[in-house]
Formats: sequence, structure tokens, C-alpha cells
Amino acid sequence: MAFSKFCFLMSMIMALLLSSTEMGLAARHLLDTPAAPPPAMTLPTIPSLPKATLPPLPSVPTLPKATLPPLPSTPLPTLPTQPTLPKPTLPPLPSNPLPTTPTVPKLALPPLPAIPLPTIPTSIPSIPTKIPTIPFLSPPPSN
Repeated sequence: MAFSKFCFLMSMIMALLLSSTEMGLAARHLLDTPAAPPPAMTLPTIPSLPKATLPPLPSVPTLPKATLPPLPSTPLPTLPTQPTLPKPTLPPLPSNPLPTTPTVPKLALPPLPAIPLPTIPTSIPSIPTKIPTIPFLSPPPSN
């Protein structure tokens, strides 16, 4: 699994490197070409088209009027009367007293010890500007 992730990562890096090289070469090639003059803005002429003549539309024939037979008149069936049901009565709910919540005793915390705060320096120490010389390094001999 780790090897396949490594191969994928390496192929992505190679593709990025090769594409950036090709883009750099393409940009250099575009910079080396001379600029073309802007094209003239002229509109082409539209040729006149001949007028087309259409044949006359055919007349719509008149259709005979359709007559529908009368619907049969059947009487609707009567619905039976709905029986009446007695009203249900619910038993009364029992009234149980709710339990009381226990009281939590108050706790007293001990006082915090007095810890002295550290002192903050008011001046910034200076940084040495002179580089010390190293005695065991000698300059090269001159000829």
C-alpha cells in the first residue's frame, strides 16, 4: 500500500515537473514570435435572398356533428344509517405526590496560597556586534 502511494506521488511530481518545463518553453516560443496586427473590423455584406412564394393552404373540410346517446339514469343506492356508539369514560388518574429533591450541602474551598509573581525585566539586553577571533585558525601563507 505504501509503495503504491509512493509511486502515485512520484508520478504526480514528474507530471508537474514536465508540464512546467513544457509551459516554460511554450511561453518562450510565444515571446519570440512577432505580434500580429489587429484584424480590421469590417462587417461582411449580406446577400439579398429571393422571395419564396408559398402555395395556398387547403381548405379545412367540415365534419358532421357527432351525437352521443343519452346516459342511462340509475338511482343511487341509499347509505345505511350509522349506529351510535356509547361515549367512553376514562378512570380518574391517581394523584401521587412528587418526591422532593435532595439538597446539596455547600462546600467551602480553602484559600489560595499567596504565590509571588515573577519580575519582568524592563530593558532588553544588548546583542554583541563584534565577532570574536578564533586563535587556532591562522591565515594561509602568502608566496
